[in-house]
Amino acid sequence: MSAHPAQTAKPNTRPGELGSPGSGDNGGLQAGLKNRHLSMIAIGGVIGAGLFVGSGAGIAAAGPAILLAYALVGTMVVFVMRMLGEMAAARPSSGSFSAYADQALGRWAGFSIGWLYWFFWVVVLAVEATAGAKILEGWIPAVPQWGWALIVMLVLTVTNLASVSSYGEFEFWFAGIKVVAIGAFVIIGLLAVFGVLPGSDNPGAGFAHLSDIGGFFPKGYGAVLTGVLMVVFSFMGSEIVTLAAGESEDPQRAVTKATNSVIWRIGIFYLGSIFIVLTLLPWNDKSIVADGGSYVAALNSIGIPHAGQIMNVIVLTAVLSCLNSGLYTASRMAFSLGRRKDAPRAFTKVSKRGVPQVAILSSVVFGFVAVFFNYMWPETVFQFLLNSSGAVALFVWLVICFTQLRMRGMILRDDPSKLVVKMWLFPYLTWATIAMISFVLVYMLTDDDGRTQVLLSLLVAALVVGIALVREVVQKRNGTHPGSRPTQDAMARIGTNESVTRS
Repeated sequence: MSAHPAQTAKPNTRPGELGSPGSGDNGGLQAGLKNRHLSMIAIGGVIGAGLFVGSGAGIAAAGPAILLAYALVGTMVVFVMRMLGEMAAARPSSGSFSAYADQALGRWAGFSIGWLYWFFWVVVLAVEATAGAKILEGWIPAVPQWGWALIVMLVLTVTNLASVSSYGEFEFWFAGIKVVAIGAFVIIGLLAVFGVLPGSDNPGAGFAHLSDIGGFFPKGYGAVLTGVLMVVFSFMGSEIVTLAAGESEDPQRAVTKATNSVIWRIGIFYLGSIFIVLTLLPWNDKSIVADGGSYVAALNSIGIPHAGQIMNVIVLTAVLSCLNSGLYTASRMAFSLGRRKDAPRAFTKVSKRGVPQVAILSSVVFGFVAVFFNYMWPETVFQFLLNSSGAVALFVWLVICFTQLRMRGMILRDDPSKLVVKMWLFPYLTWATIAMISFVLVYMLTDDDGRTQVLLSLLVAALVVGIALVREVVQKRNGTHPGSRPTQDAMARIGTNESVTRS
């Protein structure tokens, strides 16, 4: 009873109601992320290792038309981020879209999408830890690959346990390296494209390579859709900034800034860098799909010495960034689920440094188990984990769209002044985005790999939704159901964050 009310979660706190989730004397999450942290997280959030090493396959499949695939998916992400930004600016929350789905669609929706998102990111932890370990083993083979994976996971776990500002500082520098690297790549590449880069080995063909071998659509118009399937998942992570904003100094400003900048971020880092690759090399150049990837091939064409090793450093940075953010994101989602009584209450336990230590450790343990599966049964158990989480990104985006359809009216009824970010042409663009995402999911069923991912992801999603619905029935029967909607008064108290206690 001696704990301050702002340091202990109230037993009867409703979903979305303001109140710290701390336990005992531990207090709540701390607003330790500075504006510069949020800015770099927002910029780097859309740059994953997949852009550096996976873009070559898309270029080989669609030719120069892969630019249209990136543009289509980028447009879809811009719309989704705009919708999420509208909700997050009005009601910053550590649970982000899961908390909003809880309020707008029902507790089953918040429970389901929250756990699916957590599952997605803990699987990503294993994927990225393995990718980073392969690079490090190549540099220092004396340490086995599993040893490097263990070291990487442990270092970033300690970082996340230290404080949220430690996470923010690491991510600031990790994302900064990626941003500087791609910016330099675009500038140097443009100079080489026009033949004005001193000492360049590239012939400087201008824009000729965009159409000189089979035209702009060498594989046909349908190849653009194939390209969409290959690039859509490289955009996952854009939404991280809305979760992190809840632990920032000025959540509303951070979300607004990140949402408004998403267009140029995607334009420069995705479309810009792929455009440079396509103008430096013919799209069917075999080096584009070599082990080093399309960026290494482009750097080699310019004559940059040690291009492969330079790119390995950048890819390792991207991997560590993804691991760092993945662990942060998974733990905060678990924390939010715990606050809403959709996960063990232990997940809401916060250390004196203001971090949800149990949620972090639980997430990293599952990540370690997934790494073990990757080494022991890569073609069976781990492949199932990969496929069953493969389409979760699209499910998350769909839920964001449907949530925003309901949440707009709730925000207007509660406090219209909080609607500082607005989705364009509401509700028409929202419905158009739903149609785009649904089309991608249906089209994935025509692709062998995509079909497996969609069906297994749907199976896991159905299982989670089933558990959510059964929980509601049991809770209602036992009289323990907390209600599917927060009251108007509770919603009005969402204010700056559902979970942040400022010190």
